[in-house]
Amino acid sequence: MGKSESQMDIMEKSSKSGKRRWTFAEIGLSVLLLLVSCALAGLIVLYTSIVKEQSTKKSVSRSSTGEGQLFRSGHNSVCTTADCVTAAARLLQNMDDSVKPCDNFYQYACGGWLERHVIPETSSRHSVFDILRDKLEIVLKGVLETENGQDRNAIKKAKVLYNSCMNETVIEQRDSQPLLKLIESIGDWPVASDAWNTTTEEAWSLEDTLAKLTARFHKKALLDMYVWTDDRDSRRHIIYIDQPGLGMPSRDYYFNDGNYKKVREAYLHFMVSIAKITREDRNLTQDEDRVWEEMMQVLELETDIANATSPAEERQDVTVLYYKTTLGELQSTFSFNGFNWTQFIQGVLSSASVELKLEEEVVVYSSPYLEKMNNVLPRHSVRTMQNYLAWQLIIDRVNSLSRRFKDARARYRKTLYGTTVEDAWWRECVRYVQSSMENAVGALYVRETFAGESKQMVSDLIGKIQKAYVETLEELSWMDSPSKEKAREKAMAIKEHIGYPDHILQETNLKLDQEYAHLNFSEEYYFENILENLKSDAHKSLKKLREPVDPDLWIIGAAVVNAFYSPNRNQIVFPAGILQPPFFSKQQHQALNFGGIGMVIGHEITHGFDDNGRNFDRDGNMLNWWSNYSAEHFKEQSKCMVQQYGNFNWKLAGGQNVSGISTLGENIADNGGVRQAFKAYLKLVETEGEEPRLPGLDMDHKQLFFLNFAQVWCGAYRPEYASQSIKTDSHSPWEYRVLGSLQNFEAFSEAFQCQKGSKMNPKQKCRVW
Repeated sequence: MGKSESQMDIMEKSSKSGKRRWTFAEIGLSVLLLLVSCALAGLIVLYTSIVKEQSTKKSVSRSSTGEGQLFRSGHNSVCTTADCVTAAARLLQNMDDSVKPCDNFYQYACGGWLERHVIPETSSRHSVFDILRDKLEIVLKGVLETENGQDRNAIKKAKVLYNSCMNETVIEQRDSQPLLKLIESIGDWPVASDAWNTTTEEAWSLEDTLAKLTARFHKKALLDMYVWTDDRDSRRHIIYIDQPGLGMPSRDYYFNDGNYKKVREAYLHFMVSIAKITREDRNLTQDEDRVWEEMMQVLELETDIANATSPAEERQDVTVLYYKTTLGELQSTFSFNGFNWTQFIQGVLSSASVELKLEEEVVVYSSPYLEKMNNVLPRHSVRTMQNYLAWQLIIDRVNSLSRRFKDARARYRKTLYGTTVEDAWWRECVRYVQSSMENAVGALYVRETFAGESKQMVSDLIGKIQKAYVETLEELSWMDSPSKEKAREKAMAIKEHIGYPDHILQETNLKLDQEYAHLNFSEEYYFENILENLKSDAHKSLKKLREPVDPDLWIIGAAVVNAFYSPNRNQIVFPAGILQPPFFSKQQHQALNFGGIGMVIGHEITHGFDDNGRNFDRDGNMLNWWSNYSAEHFKEQSKCMVQQYGNFNWKLAGGQNVSGISTLGENIADNGGVRQAFKAYLKLVETEGEEPRLPGLDMDHKQLFFLNFAQVWCGAYRPEYASQSIKTDSHSPWEYRVLGSLQNFEAFSEAFQCQKGSKMNPKQKCRVW
């Protein structure tokens, strides 16, 4: 699975970093102020609009809803319902009409938003997406803190887990005690121990230690071994071996200068600080020189590992990454400095009571990494290796420890994210419980907020946009007829999941409770609750090796503001969390719905045909269904987009250019998504007619479509996070997602009458789908 399903999304996951806890009074006053401001703006807009329209109106008629009036002026009509006024106020507030739309449509659409919104001290970025996520978290806080004696077992466990996280008094009292026990359970942390000696080193086993980290703590250090759908056979699961994640966000932090070097220095200081605290709590003498020396050796090992990994630009072709072999051939092909692959893999699987077969098949996604590590491992001592593995486990647990451990991390977080204050702790607790018990929390969220009829409305939208995609195939001269027919079949075979899985709301269906039946939490032991969750996640994944793939499985929970495409399942998912304004509402104009969730739907459909998704057939199997002619021309069309986005220079990221290669899939999806949504919207207008205009906005329905499309991407970054994002995010920065897509779209230039050669209507345009 060259690119995991979580990468096939519309938006990168939120990157938050702490803040002072707001009081309920502050929250209430802030919300009240925002509502009053919006209401005032809406009333002003409505008043000026009505005065203007009434001065020239020829006729007046009631709207069908009876909630407002439509003022007709010639062929124009204005909607004055409360929903229309609210939408118009939002759109107007976000705009900057001092900028010409043909000069910079992003600034035109989002300039007002950028002026009104300041990045919170707790956050590394702030956007429309992040605001929606913040609101969702407030809802989750409320439902998790509500006592209900009728709760089913799954919900009870989610609330116990949340309460254990919120029990800060106990977390502070226990201090480092849980960490010290964890260190003992993995064979110690030499830098924070005086008991590690030659005898210990001789008995140490890399295979056993890695197996323990993988099976008990779901930690991927040095190697990433996991069980997933076989890319070449979507009905079965198989073992994968891949390169690991790193201690810092990307390999660039280990080599580059500038802010990357500052982060590297802060990271080392963080490592040393945690080691010193641990020694102190073990009542060991402080030997600062020794601690610095050992942690510098760990950083050197991490740097060698980072250097052995392949950069994202070299991991774009899943057909090249995929190398299926047997366990025996794995041992002979990749010696990994004498590493016993059978011992390691069986050690992992045994924890889930799964036995290796004699000729077990394994897929390697990291051949270059395994080859390079042959030279890396001999250069580092057993002591350094154990220090590294222990540190990789410890760094993930700092957030669940007492305040002094978090304080030791503060400098690193400030340098990495640019944030000066940590988030409210309740938000951290909400995020953790939501991510670890997605279906239980999803059930709470859906019951509280989700309108059931939205499912059918979004399903209808999907059908319209699927048809629009199929129709666009006929516009493509670079693709031959046989390949178009295969693309048509795949597009119409896409499976959809909307809102939430039905079983999470069915009280008589035991599936939800069974999902968490093996978990037992205590409100006094937050740290141990996390470890139990990690072990559970690992075991659930490993047990799938001998189980068939469940085609109906949801790949994400309901309480998520995002959308997803799975190439292995040929499935699109739109959780309940994203089905809200500005993306979607049954009350808002269809121009806004199609420009919002419609574009998102088109984006996810197009992922099935981007540089990664195109390698999979209608059933989710990695299979070449392309003619040589069409495949070559796809690559040629893609080169144009690689160059276009690669020329975007992001000053906020220190003047670095966007990687047109690593963002290609998302850029293809953005471009295809807005085209398909617009085409589908025009089809709707043909059959149902134009919608009335919004008050105060001198815009027709086409312009409203593009305006809402742009405004869902309004947002700002801190420079520190921009430097990280440009290296780690498969999406282009928000501004370039809007500019790049619309510069390539003739219909946009026609809607805003942009002259040929203007910034938003360049002479050279790129198009794949």
